[in-house]
Amino acid sequence: MPKHVLVIDDDEKLNSLLAEYLTKFGFAVETVTHPDDGLDKIESDPPDIIVLDVMLPDMDGFEVCKEIRKTHAIPILMLTARGDVTDRIVGLELGADDYLPKPFEPRELVARIQSILRRIASVPSGNRIKHGELIVDLDRQSVELQGQQIILTTMEFEILSLFVKHPGKVLTRERIMNSTHQIEWESFDRTVDVLVSRLRQKLGDNPKQPHLFRTVWGRGYQFIGGDNDHRA
Repeated sequence: MPKHVLVIDDDEKLNSLLAEYLTKFGFAVETVTHPDDGLDKIESDPPDIIVLDVMLPDMDGFEVCKEIRKTHAIPILMLTARGDVTDRIVGLELGADDYLPKPFEPRELVARIQSILRRIASVPSGNRIKHGELIVDLDRQSVELQGQQIILTTMEFEILSLFVKHPGKVLTRERIMNSTHQIEWESFDRTVDVLVSRLRQKLGDNPKQPHLFRTVWGRGYQFIGGDNDHRA
């Protein structure tokens, strides 16, 4: 079954070109030009991945991303005409999985989409890791803390999975970057700090009194989420 891509961009000509191009690579593509229509589509027929432009009418892409992340963990690849590093960081802070500045080569967009979808498909099955009251199900890509489900983006889940597989080990930023197979990390390596910060927020971990992650200055981060570790 082809992967479903939803493109939210107010440029009808670009939407048409992307739909034609992505279809050639086996994707089922839907396009909308208004954020409200995009949000409605996500509720009625959730896609496998969302391509989201930053510059949209009535509600910009950052607001749309924030709205999506309230209830969905669908991967989001953001597009921007500005390509500013600050914009990239803001998008990632709000829950985007990747960022591509305009203008771009359609083949690069395909590569980014395929990379994100591969990361999802490559999660091993049959693994459930528990650290105290934190449960990470690698098969279902779900996270539970104190009995409550925690919604994470694809990249956040992948990084958390790396941490829980290596409790007590200091992971350098380079190791974390390499583990995600992300493209062009070097252009804005603050991304790792942003993602760890988002994980801390979602999991209620206070950097001043950490119970899950410890910052090891000059080296990276260490997962300290308890001694109770087992797989089911």
